[in-house]
Amino acid sequence: MKKVAFIGAGNMNGAIISGLVQSGYAAKNIIVSNPSAEKRLALQASLGVKQTQSNIEAVQFADVIVLGVKPYLISEVCQQLNESIDLTGKSFISVAAGTTLTQIEQALAQPCSVFRTMPNTPSQIGEGVTGIYANAKATDDEKAFTETLMASVGIVKWLETEAQIDHIIAVSGSAPAYFFLFMEAMEKQARTYGFNEQDSRELVQQTALGAAKMVIENQLPISKLRENVTSKGGTTQAAISSLSEGGLEQLVTKAMTAALDRAKEMAKNS
Repeated sequence: MKKVAFIGAGNMNGAIISGLVQSGYAAKNIIVSNPSAEKRLALQASLGVKQTQSNIEAVQFADVIVLGVKPYLISEVCQQLNESIDLTGKSFISVAAGTTLTQIEQALAQPCSVFRTMPNTPSQIGEGVTGIYANAKATDDEKAFTETLMASVGIVKWLETEAQIDHIIAVSGSAPAYFFLFMEAMEKQARTYGFNEQDSRELVQQTALGAAKMVIENQLPISKLRENVTSKGGTTQAAISSLSEGGLEQLVTKAMTAALDRAKEMAKNS
C-alpha cells in the first residue's frame, strides 16, 4: 500500500484524507504536514493519521505527495523539497488552481510524475467532481492510484489536455456557487411570501436536492426533464418564460466564460 503525504491541512486535503480513511485506506500510511498544529492534530485525533510540522519529514515518509497549499506557495514548497530530498520514484498531486504542470516540474527540478487535479467544494462531503491531467512521466500505476485517491471524494474525469483544467473550473469547480446564488435568491423570495427562515431554507434545499436526484436517476436529457414539469399554460411555464426573457441562458454563458477567463489569467500570472 502506497504511503501518502498531504502537504497542508486545509479543507480540501482534510476531505481527501477523510474520504481515503473512510474507504478503508490504512491511516498508518497517511501523514499530514502543516505549519500550525491545530488542524493537523485534529486530523490525527479524528482519523488516526500521522502528523508533522515538517514538509520534508512528510515527503521522506511518502510515495505520493498531495500538494494542498495555496497556489502562491506551491513553487516555494517544491523548491524546498528539491533542495532537501531525493524525489526519485515519488509522484506529486496538486489540488491548487492556477499552477501549471510546467511550473511545478520546474520547481521540483527532478524527474517526477506530476498530476494536476481540480476538485470542487462538494468533495468535502464526498459528492465532488475532480478533473485530472497528468504529465508524460506518470505511469499507469500512478494514474490508477491518483484516480482511486480522488474518487474517494466523488466522481473523476480524466482530461485530454491541461487546458481543460480551466474548463472544468468553469463547469464544476466554481459552479457550486452558481447554484448557491440561485438558491439564495429563491430563499429570499420565499421569505417575502411569509415562510419563516427555517421553512424557506428547507423548501429550497429539498427542491434542489430532489431536482438533482431526478437528473442522476433518469437517463432522460435534462432538457426533457424540464419539459416534463413545464405544463403548457401552467405556472411553471410562466416562471420559465420569465427566466428566458430575462436572459438566463445568456447570463449562465457569460458567467462560465468569466470563470474560464479568470482561470486562464491566474495561470498566466502565477
